[in-house]
Amino acid sequence: MDINVVRIATLMFLSTFGPSMIIAVIGYGAVKSLGRNPSASARIFLAMMIAFMFAEAIAIIALLVIYNLFHT
Repeated sequence: MDINVVRIATLMFLSTFGPSMIIAVIGYGAVKSLGRNPSASARIFLAMMIAFMFAEAIAIIALLVIYNLFHT
């Protein structure tokens, strides 16, 4: 196995691990806050979706950068 394949796989894992942890923390916080205040569900949902979009955008940009760095 080529060392570049290992590098690419490691970088792809690290670049998607961060945003996935952000999504997990956001989901946990949203469920916890909905349990405390169910009447604020519309505002919580909006803030949660915006945060999800930013986390996914970070993951996509990171994967594109990695692809462009190692594309031969």
